[in-house]
Amino acid sequence: MADFGLYEYQEEVVQRALRGENVIIWLPTGGGKTRAAVYVAKKHLENNPGAKVAVLVNKVHLVDQHYNKEFKPYLGQDYSLVSISGDCDQKDFFGCEVKNSDLVICTAQILENALTNQEEGKHVELSQFTLLIIDECHHTHKEGVYNKIMGRYVAQKLKGERRLPQILGLTASPGTGGAKSIKGAVEHVLQICANLDSVIVSSKVYAPELKKKVPRPRKRFDIVDRRPQDPFGDHLKFMMQFIHDFMALGPDFPVREFGTQEYEADVVILEKKGVTDRNRLLAQCALHLRQYNDALLINDTVRMVDAFRVLESYYSTKSSTATDGTDFFLLGLYQENEAELEKLAGDTRFENPKMGKLQNTLLEQFDQGEHSRGILFSKTRKSTHCLYDWVSNNPALQRAGIRAAILTGAGNGINYMTQNEQKDTIRNFRLGSLNLLISTSVAEEGLDIPECNLVVRYGLLTNEIAQQQASGRARASDSVYSVVAQAGGREVRRELLNECLEDLTGRAIGEVQRMEPREFQMKITDLQTEALLTRQLAEQLKIKKRSRFSAATVQLSCRGCFVPVAFGNDIKVIENAHHVNINQDFERYYKTSGQTPLKTFEDWEPGRVISCAACGKNCNAQWGREMVYKEIALLPILAIENFAMETPEGRKLASKWKNIEFTVEEFNFSTYCHNKFPNMFD
Repeated sequence: MADFGLYEYQEEVVQRALRGENVIIWLPTGGGKTRAAVYVAKKHLENNPGAKVAVLVNKVHLVDQHYNKEFKPYLGQDYSLVSISGDCDQKDFFGCEVKNSDLVICTAQILENALTNQEEGKHVELSQFTLLIIDECHHTHKEGVYNKIMGRYVAQKLKGERRLPQILGLTASPGTGGAKSIKGAVEHVLQICANLDSVIVSSKVYAPELKKKVPRPRKRFDIVDRRPQDPFGDHLKFMMQFIHDFMALGPDFPVREFGTQEYEADVVILEKKGVTDRNRLLAQCALHLRQYNDALLINDTVRMVDAFRVLESYYSTKSSTATDGTDFFLLGLYQENEAELEKLAGDTRFENPKMGKLQNTLLEQFDQGEHSRGILFSKTRKSTHCLYDWVSNNPALQRAGIRAAILTGAGNGINYMTQNEQKDTIRNFRLGSLNLLISTSVAEEGLDIPECNLVVRYGLLTNEIAQQQASGRARASDSVYSVVAQAGGREVRRELLNECLEDLTGRAIGEVQRMEPREFQMKITDLQTEALLTRQLAEQLKIKKRSRFSAATVQLSCRGCFVPVAFGNDIKVIENAHHVNINQDFERYYKTSGQTPLKTFEDWEPGRVISCAACGKNCNAQWGREMVYKEIALLPILAIENFAMETPEGRKLASKWKNIEFTVEEFNFSTYCHNKFPNMFD
């Protein structure tokens, strides 16, 4: 193994995998789990003629990272390798790519799609692979995509199927699953082992070498005192109370403290109650209160002006969408107070003290030299954009040579990044043209930047796994892991709890490793059998739920104005993903706006945003967007969260299509064309 460059602790943890056993490798972030996996893959391909390896990752940017930095340099000369993610054409012929390659690196969702897609050239079976490497395998639980794949594996294993791939899981921490006792933590680790059908191994003999090779960053708490005065926040709370008085909820609806996550949960419930009770006053007031609460949370996290801009942006379109007295009251309240809010937001005497502490933390590291590199973790996409604006316009930080960029999850929407934007940002950070990433949790796992010498956790409450992952991004010598938080705040308490949970995880893994092999296997089989029965029961309940109502008896109403606009049997599903309305009369209920995204997919391309024009007023609630299917069919894709459903048992809501209680039929392109263009088929 010496020619491969493995450390002795890496050689230690791969031994059982080299013997063909299913194994979870537990090594800290920066310990070289991926390099160990490359070695196992190499030996597996050498020793098993016709072998086929799949490497699964849970984030798009890790596909290219693993391919270019690990697998290709060591295996590319002797074997056929391919990397596939959601933005490349190969995904459309995944089955063919698997057939023609020795090793495939892809996101787990692509493999899951191929397992369920029966179309020739796209479908694959687990039995086609001889080794399955699962990165960040602690995500193999509940309804996660890793667990869907492994659920199939376990079901086939329990049926006696022998042609199944060897499993190699990689993790820096399986966590405790929320348990705070050793018994609960052990049960969680055993469940992860059962889900992956694997034992868990770690370095014992060469643990001192591992500790020396992977030093932990210097952790510190950069604490600030609470704002002595917050007139901007107080004024927001005054306005929120004014809205509450307008709603006249009474004692049956107690609400928690303004400016907290708990209060946000309260107003989400209020909005749902307003919609289901057809009480538009309650629903709309709740939506506006959520915006004010967001502003309070932003005021507590970043600058007052950032909080003000959030409200300013929200109300900039409200004057053209007001439809009744409730809308005019809420709009008038903001307009009457807008000037005062703007004045208070610009008063630097009351600025958020966390910003000053964050500035000092960044300057302390970046003033040391031009090679400093850091990651600033924040909770939301919105806060990353606010922090980027602050860094970019802060003279002291610019003089220190900070070149920042945002890194958030991929998706659609103004605050999302495309997958290519993610890749470009990470590449520029690696090359050094950027030296500070302002990131959500997307950068916590797997991002390989050895030179990173500063990690800042800013306004975050996360579990022990996320904390360990974030800490592991700081790998340079004498690196710093800083927690910027308010004195007596929940962030500090959570960080200290996470340290205890990290220790508990280690003790739980130790107990599992010390179990007698026979006892361990019995436990694993029992847990797998229980999980299989639970999945089967859940699937039966899902099918039963989906047939609760006939689609023709369910009516969809706009969630904003409550006007009925469609029936359930107008809805069809394309590729098990896109729910479209095929009723040709539906187009009179909506209008389109915005630009068409410059994206194309195999059979369709997205169109413009659609919004409500049903009530003849100014509702403008967004419903979804149009799609062009097979270059012919222009269809509206609907997001069910933007509608209320009138059912035989009353009004109901659903956040996702999978939660509805009627069956949606598959879209039939031929039938659609016959109905849409009857003269073409005469």
